[in-house]
Amino acid sequence: MRFTGFLFESLVVHNLRVYAQENDAKLFHYRDSIKLEIDAIVQKYTGEYAAFEIKLGTGQIDDAAKNLNKFASILDTTKTSPPKSLNIITGTSVSYTRKDGINVISLASLGV
Repeated sequence: MRFTGFLFESLVVHNLRVYAQENDAKLFHYRDSIKLEIDAIVQKYTGEYAAFEIKLGTGQIDDAAKNLNKFASILDTTKTSPPKSLNIITGTSVSYTRKDGINVISLASLGV
């Protein structure tokens, strides 16, 4: 399952890169000194950005949400603005917004 997850993440990153380029944005990977890692940051040239965690299965959504919330909580908002949205892209067929405001996005609806 782990290998399949890596393949899924690679596919989603490719798709995000294509969508970003078409919308005058760039795609980045985030990793800091405490080893907090975010799978994708899509940033527009205006500076606005969104953070994405990529998880194949629904069993990983809560962990991904914790990671995104931690990322948002450690940002120094005197130096950078908060992300416009926090998102988890999954291989499931359902997209929704969690109670904590994080969007869970089905790969099938990405770019629609």
